[in-house]
Amino acid sequence: MARRKKIYEGKAKILYEGPEPGTFVQYFKDDATAFNAEKKATIEGKGVLNNRLSEFFMKGLGQIGVPTHFLKRLNMREQLIRQVEIIPLEVVVRNFAAGSMSTRLGLAEGTPLPRPIVEFCLKDDKLGDPLVSEEHIIAFGWASQQDLDDMIALALRVNDFMSGMMLAVGIKLVDFKIEIGRVWDNDFQRLIVADEISPDSCRLWDIETGQKLDKDVFRRDLGSLTDAYTEVARRLGVLPSNVTHATKPTPIN
Repeated sequence: MARRKKIYEGKAKILYEGPEPGTFVQYFKDDATAFNAEKKATIEGKGVLNNRLSEFFMKGLGQIGVPTHFLKRLNMREQLIRQVEIIPLEVVVRNFAAGSMSTRLGLAEGTPLPRPIVEFCLKDDKLGDPLVSEEHIIAFGWASQQDLDDMIALALRVNDFMSGMMLAVGIKLVDFKIEIGRVWDNDFQRLIVADEISPDSCRLWDIETGQKLDKDVFRRDLGSLTDAYTEVARRLGVLPSNVTHATKPTPIN
């Protein structure tokens, strides 16, 4: 693909202008961060795995009628996506207590929750992506009540899809976060799933052993992150079982 203008660079991805109006090229980096980027590393092959896994999940959501920004994968590290206006919130769905919920509420990690719980965090790295209530969201104009209702409905549909898919390959979907964007068809606004869905944004535990297959491997120094992500991809059939890590190409400028 020809070199294109960089639009935005985040901790794990770069957005470039797309070949058509209303599109972006999303490039998956090998960078890994944790604890609000206090811990950083470059892990070869991570971006390739996340690109393929996010493609797999986004395509699956599209097949069951959940709208996403995904258009097509371009190569090992890039995909073509629809340009959206990102709502400045992370939407977190929790099925089991873990991470910050365990810390906040004093629940042992792995405690089953009575039902899936949807939480919202303000997307602001400087503030540490703080938890916010629906009242905050409406009062500060980050989203309307109708937006919130639609976001919760989308998040729970993603949860149903992802939970079933993971259960079928012996993985427990503990929690995950998604981002949601606004698009317009003429004057009609729709909300769609954006950003990515990958082991970077999910907690995934082996059902039998409890082995972590997500970014907690990096956060807690539990072994090889690419081995964990490759295992998820292998179980889901995203990569042949004999594939390990892909080489790292030079990103476009």
